[in-house]
Amino acid sequence: MSIQTLVEKINATGNPTVVGLDARLEYLPDYLSADIRREGRISLEGAAQALRRFNYDLIDALHDIVPAIKPQSAYYELLGPAGIQTLASTISYAQAKGMYVIADIKRGDIGATASAYAEAYLGYTQVWGETLPVFGCDAVTVNPYLGTDGVEPFLKECRAHQKSIFVLVKTSNPSSGEFQNRDLEGQPLYARVAEKIAEWGQGLDTACGYNQVGAVVGATYPQEQKIVRRLLPHAYFLVPGYGAQGATAQDIAGAFNDDGLGAIVNSSRAIMCAWKKTGKDGLDYQEAARAEAIRMRDDIVAAIR
Repeated sequence: MSIQTLVEKINATGNPTVVGLDARLEYLPDYLSADIRREGRISLEGAAQALRRFNYDLIDALHDIVPAIKPQSAYYELLGPAGIQTLASTISYAQAKGMYVIADIKRGDIGATASAYAEAYLGYTQVWGETLPVFGCDAVTVNPYLGTDGVEPFLKECRAHQKSIFVLVKTSNPSSGEFQNRDLEGQPLYARVAEKIAEWGQGLDTACGYNQVGAVVGATYPQEQKIVRRLLPHAYFLVPGYGAQGATAQDIAGAFNDDGLGAIVNSSRAIMCAWKKTGKDGLDYQEAARAEAIRMRDDIVAAIR
């Protein structure tokens, strides 16, 4: 699915947000894994099984009001092969429910290695003459540090399969400025990356007016966000940092265009762990996640009107 599909889902739900499924065992209510632990199945496989159940239940609770999910691959890799299987099944389950899937992989490499990453997450692989899908995500995050060599394989998959990428520009973490704000011939490095994104996106415009090559721009840096928006009026922004990292709805307003589009705001812990604030020991984790997702939607929509 292209960025055009994401925009359609945002319009249909009236909700410019994405739920980050950063699957960690401490985010699960204890009762959800009690049977696995009671039966002595304390293993990577048992943990991955519990996380899969949690993810599926959250998707069931959210798919009609939230347009997209963003699973962070690192947390699934932490559980080995079983975790990767849970990642793959979570992607498939969300797409079957009509959700757009952004795999947060932040890959960056060159040559055949970059092609392998791009084909695995956005395209297909060749197995003895057969063309087979792998993860089948709609979009991925990409690290541009290696330059065009590391990004072009992902652009190739975007062209071939109507997929999208979000390139790291100005990230939400506190030390991002150590490199991203360094001067590069009169402009900060993040601005130079934004200029390059405009080049990489040539020929990848969609009917909705937004390009298949988007940008990751943190909510915790609202001034930089405004600069990147001026440089990339037709790029979609993936905006981390809202909620648990401290940014407010007002902080992300500059990421949006006047049409109320142009950005999708991520929340992970605040939604996945909403049950921890209700005092019901997690028995209401689906209802709590849904309530927090609605609160976040309303908060952001009010700020960008």
